[in-house]
Amino acid sequence: MARQKGIIKLKGTIGDITFYKTQDGHLAREKGGIDASRIKSDPAFQRTRENGSEFGRAGTAGKILRTALRALHLNSADGRMVSRLTQQMVKVIQADVISVRGLRNVIDGEAELLTGFEFNIRGKLGTSLFAPFVGAIDRVSGDITVDLDSFIPANMLAAPSGTTHFKIISAGAEIDFENETFVEAHSESAILPWDGTATAAINQVNTVTPASTKPLFLALGIEFYQEVNGQMYPLKNGAYNPLALVKVDGGV
Repeated sequence: MARQKGIIKLKGTIGDITFYKTQDGHLAREKGGIDASRIKSDPAFQRTRENGSEFGRAGTAGKILRTALRALHLNSADGRMVSRLTQQMVKVIQADVISVRGLRNVIDGEAELLTGFEFNIRGKLGTSLFAPFVGAIDRVSGDITVDLDSFIPANMLAAPSGTTHFKIISAGAEIDFENETFVEAHSESAILPWDGTATAAINQVNTVTPASTKPLFLALGIEFYQEVNGQMYPLKNGAYNPLALVKVDGGV
């Protein structure tokens, strides 16, 4: 892989060189690789086919989870969140000790490995929210909850420059990775001032299917705002809004 320099940037293919644009700038690489039909049939590429199958399964699982939590991460995700989530899903699938290689899956893997996943590396929950919180998943009732005691925002929230207000958001999701369906519920606090006045206790309940056997997820995040002439505007279009999976129950 080479980096393009100069005033004129190329896109497309010239000879054996492909020119393209990425988040890292304009790059160039030599065409190459093995014929696709050989990879599909040659016994020498059995491991490659198995890895490809599981990677595809990880991508699909990540898409379902992202879709379920879209209401929250729409304004709380970085440009590489999709690839980072897929990589983590691969680890979940590789933790499956029941299925044969190539057929490993999320259900028999360790969905709990997704705990702590940050949707926005530009603004992480772990370095933004210092107020203690308790997240809980009650599989019997279907209640996926988060509770925060009263806290002083200016002391317990590391907010980006320009912040005047904030909102606490959360979601509970029940994911059926096999059938590619989900049940989701989300909550949000009022828009609160980011100042030295203590908040009231915040209690959010997101209810999914009672007695579900599917993997359950709790996401927690913050949205930052700036007040201008009495109107609330998302701060920098949400570029620094944190959102993370704070609790995961892989199912039974």
